[in-house]
Amino acid sequence: MAKNRSAPARGLRGSKAGLVLSLGSSALAVIRASKQVGRAKGAHDRLNTADAVAGLLPLITSAALVLRQLRGRRRENPEAA
Repeated sequence: MAKNRSAPARGLRGSKAGLVLSLGSSALAVIRASKQVGRAKGAHDRLNTADAVAGLLPLITSAALVLRQLRGRRRENPEAA
């Protein structure tokens, strides 16, 4: 079974703190990849730009999934939010 690297740490799995930590790390990865896209565009290298954009898409998807989990938790238990 493949290891999910975007999942929160084992002890925090499913907890609000774990989801927030996962969202934060995803956000940092998106920022880093965005900078890589900018550098590749600045160098006018289409292949590196395409590679950087392709690497950015799964990071954005991962962050969106974690955000959806946090929102779902808030809807299930509004007083804990």
